[in-house]
Amino acid sequence: MEPSRWRRWPQVFNRWRYNLYAPVYDRLAQAFAARRRRSIALLNPQPEERILLVAAGTGLDLDFMVRCRHLVAIDISDGMLARLRAHAATLGMEVDARVMDAQALEFADASFDAVVLHLALAVVPDPRACIREVERVLKPGGRVAVFDKFLHDDQRPSLLRSAGNLLSRVIATDINRRLADILAACRLRKVHDEDAGLGGFFRIAILRK
Repeated sequence: MEPSRWRRWPQVFNRWRYNLYAPVYDRLAQAFAARRRRSIALLNPQPEERILLVAAGTGLDLDFMVRCRHLVAIDISDGMLARLRAHAATLGMEVDARVMDAQALEFADASFDAVVLHLALAVVPDPRACIREVERVLKPGGRVAVFDKFLHDDQRPSLLRSAGNLLSRVIATDINRRLADILAACRLRKVHDEDAGLGGFFRIAILRK
């Protein structure tokens, strides 16, 4: 396989598996509804702000953003976005939904007032590339809501957790990433960080540019 194809392989795999998961994703991910609501409440999106949802999936975040009039949602999976569009229609919302790589956003610099990163940074192949792109498309003073699973910043994975991560990465997500390592790749400033369940395994953070 050519080197460029090797680089694209993780995204091809992500598209395939999330297209496969799309019909059952809502039933699995509804368990995080309260955490999504909390994260968006902390973000406090305003109706006239332009907001980007990265790795938006089937649109479960839309339930908590019905006042927002300028939403753009991206995902690597066209199957997920088809369900997002249908969900937006049931809510009476207009959402600009596009298939796009979160590591190479097709938007101009300083295009958005706020960005939602829910269960994204542990899934994308290169979370540092993703956060740099988020920083680039965010306006000065803009905010980012992060909800995901992370190691504590001063923690190293145990042997058991490292072994479990081999399977977890194939099925869905990396469970051994640290938010501090990801944020070291950009200049976004963390202004809030809280435990979001399982003893801090899940976290909600608000970042500001």
